[in-house]
Amino acid sequence: MLLKIVLAMVAFAANSLLCRLALKGLHMDAVSFSSLRLLSGAVALFLLLQLPGMRKKAEFNLLNAALLALYVFAFSLAYLSLTTAAGALLLFGTVQVVMSGWGLARGERLTWLKSIGMLAAMGGLSLLLLPGAGHPSIGASILMMISGAAWAVYCITGKKVRDAAAATAGNFMLAVPMALLIFAFSGMSMKADIYGVLLAITSGALMSGGAYLLWYSLLPKLSPTTASTLQLSVPCLAAFGGLVFMGEALDGRMLLAIVITLSGIGLVIAADRRQ
Repeated sequence: MLLKIVLAMVAFAANSLLCRLALKGLHMDAVSFSSLRLLSGAVALFLLLQLPGMRKKAEFNLLNAALLALYVFAFSLAYLSLTTAAGALLLFGTVQVVMSGWGLARGERLTWLKSIGMLAAMGGLSLLLLPGAGHPSIGASILMMISGAAWAVYCITGKKVRDAAAATAGNFMLAVPMALLIFAFSGMSMKADIYGVLLAITSGALMSGGAYLLWYSLLPKLSPTTASTLQLSVPCLAAFGGLVFMGEALDGRMLLAIVITLSGIGLVIAADRRQ
């Protein structure tokens, strides 16, 4: 299970890097990137269900598909005006608040060890992001918070899913016509080069479709607070990715923030094992 969690978080971080490379490098516009991301994810998951060992029918859920589309489009559009640090803080901070709040409202027991772990993870993330967050625009901030809320609810509903592959495939397939409608009503023409197209397909087929399928299979085994806290590792992993693939600096403050955040996540996992 630990290996699956690590793979999912690494994929989420890689997805963020792919989006940044496409949008900030002007290889593709945000609406086209989001649409192609959902389309390629749907195609990949449909083909997966046709494999001899699978042979399953997709399970369609209108609410989950709408949440997925809302998350993807709001995320891309918000990052047109937000710095990476401000966007990540708003996104994962919103996910943490919504999912933890839901878990507590449903009677989840919050032990002292889990409380310390959650505070440490949030504190480490703030140390990593706040000093360079700047002053994001209100509109972009609201968009990213909407994206975070949509992803949080998508994760909450995912706890009830019986077949992760069928449900994830259905969500992506049903989100495609929504994406096409958004693209049509946006009045935009597709602006992309071959590099942007490859980034969007990789983001959709592997880092979204494949990773979300894996994450959906894990959600029934995780409490809402644990699931939300684990995702706070994504900005830390993205920082390493930025260092390796984008030449971004990794200073002492960033290293300390990563250690604190990952230590907090470890405490949350330990608390769940005790319970």
